[in-house]
Amino acid sequence: MPPDRRSPDRLTIDVSVLPDTVFGHRGLVWWGTVGFMAIEGTTLAIAAAAYLYLRTNAAEWPPRPTANPDLLIPTITLAVLLLKLIPYGLAERAAKRFDLAGVRRWLVIGSAVGLLALVLRWFDLQALNVRWDTNAYGSGVWLALVAHTSLMATDVLESAVLTAIFFTDRVQPRHFSDVEDTAIYERFLSVAWLLLYLLVFLGPRVL
Repeated sequence: MPPDRRSPDRLTIDVSVLPDTVFGHRGLVWWGTVGFMAIEGTTLAIAAAAYLYLRTNAAEWPPRPTANPDLLIPTITLAVLLLKLIPYGLAERAAKRFDLAGVRRWLVIGSAVGLLALVLRWFDLQALNVRWDTNAYGSGVWLALVAHTSLMATDVLESAVLTAIFFTDRVQPRHFSDVEDTAIYERFLSVAWLLLYLLVFLGPRVL
């Protein structure tokens, strides 16, 4: 027999003592962020695997007459992406203190740096010195960069929205934990680009 929901003996749980805002693995959104990173990391890993597969089947890399990719702008992009970790790390610390002014300041700076990196990404694509449809090498490097660029573009948009929320009267305590999730995702993006930079821009010189 199913329990009678009208019965005074029905079990209940008092959740009124639970905090309204939690950080880290205690938050549901934190686990969602980890799940997204796992999915997107798998996508980038597949792109890198395809690039390496093509490399193992080529006598020359890049194939003639394609030149090696330029290093200057992609290296600057890498530096900017790593630099972006500083304001987002400070925003994360401010969020855990529920420091609204600090969160606003560092999110604005982090979003600006992220937008700069996205602009530089256009020049990264030019630095490849090959079109996506020129040969298998071109398809491989464009696949890797476009996959990462799509994540960067989405991240810039999401960061702008989160920053805007903190400048409205709609900001709620739960939004502070969103700042921590954003900072974690920024680390993922930067580390992913570091690995792709080594593979795509330095790889042809050593592989």
